Order: sequence, then structure tokens, then C-alpha cells
Amino acid sequence: MELSMWLLYISVISILILSPGPSTLLCVADGLKFGNKKAIPTVLGGAIAALVLMFISAVGLGAILVASETLFFIVKIIGACYLIFLGWTAWKEGAIKIESHASSSNPLINYSWYSRFRKGFMVGISNPKDLLFFIALFPSFMNAELPQVEQYIVLASTWFFIDCASMFMYASIGSKISPFLSNVRHMTFVNRTVGSVFVFLGGALAASASISKKI
Repeated sequence: MELSMWLLYISVISILILSPGPSTLLCVADGLKFGNKKAIPTVLGGAIAALVLMFISAVGLGAILVASETLFFIVKIIGACYLIFLGWTAWKEGAIKIESHASSSNPLINYSWYSRFRKGFMVGISNPKDLLFFIALFPSFMNAELPQVEQYIVLASTWFFIDCASMFMYASIGSKISPFLSNVRHMTFVNRTVGSVFVFLGGALAASASISKKI
């Protein structure tokens, strides 16, 4: 795929993944409760869930490409609008409440690798932020004139690496970052910064799609 589009993709997903959401909070919580190394199954569960959503999106994208290039262009514009919508909603979000967890000595807490992986997967597969991204925005980064499988491998690998690295970071600094996420003034600044960047990237994506259509 084109280098410029790949760099734009990295910019978008980095902000999207790093923005506090259900998977982020779960990794912070498990990092606090179990420690960063034992939170790895949680991180992997969320990342693999994202790959499943990406695969579903890619299959649907193939059907759209067969149907019409104009329809593919429309999907790209919808994706850009969704990105701008994300920016607008980010401006409205407040501080995030992180639930307190029981002491690690509590025998009722399930510490198994599978249970943590399953929890991470279920939160990731039902995460509305990721779900909408792969349905509405992911196709915007695909080039209809280039081989689809290769592009999918590049995009999937990039997402998986950034997702795992970001969530592991959150798990590692969970005890330090949780007070920051709960502070209204801090989160207002973060949300508005993220919102502004999303709006800018959405505009850039729409412009890119329009230019490609004319060419």
C-alpha cells in the first residue's frame, strides 16, 4: 500500500487505540490487580478480538469492491465522517471512572490465563469504538487498485503491534495513570486534544478519497 496512506493509518489508529475506552480501562484495572506481566492475556485477548473484527470488515469490503467502485468511494467518505464524529464526541466526554478492585489475595478472583484472555476478548469484540472503526472507517485505508490480501496483512499487523504495545503500556502504568484518568480537568484537555486531531484526520481522509476518485 502507499506509504502516505499507511502513515495516515498509523496516526489514526494510534490516537484511537490510546484514547481511553473499555479495553484501556480493563488493561489498567488488570495491571493494578495482577501486575503488568499477568495482564498480557488481557492485552492479547483484546488485540485478537480486533483482528476478528478486521477480518469481518475485510470480507465485507471485498463484496463492496466487486459491487461498485463508486460504492467503495461512498464507504470511504462515510468513514471520514465517522472520524469527524469521533472528534465531536471526544469533546463531550468527561473523566473516566475506574472501579476499585478487590485485593489480589481474594480467593474469589479468577487468575487463570484463559479467564483473563476471555475477558479481554469479550470486551474487545464488543467495544463500540473498535466495532464502528472496522465497519465504517477501516475500508477507507484500502486501495481498490492494489492486491487486497497484502494490504490487509500490513494493516492487521500494524494494528496488532500498536494495540498490544499501547495496552501493555497502560497495564504497566495502571497505578500511576488511573488518578489522571479520573481528573475532570485533565481528561477535558485530553478529550479536546484528541477530538481536534480526529476532526483534522477525518478531513484529511475525505480529501484523500476525493483526490483518488478524480484520478
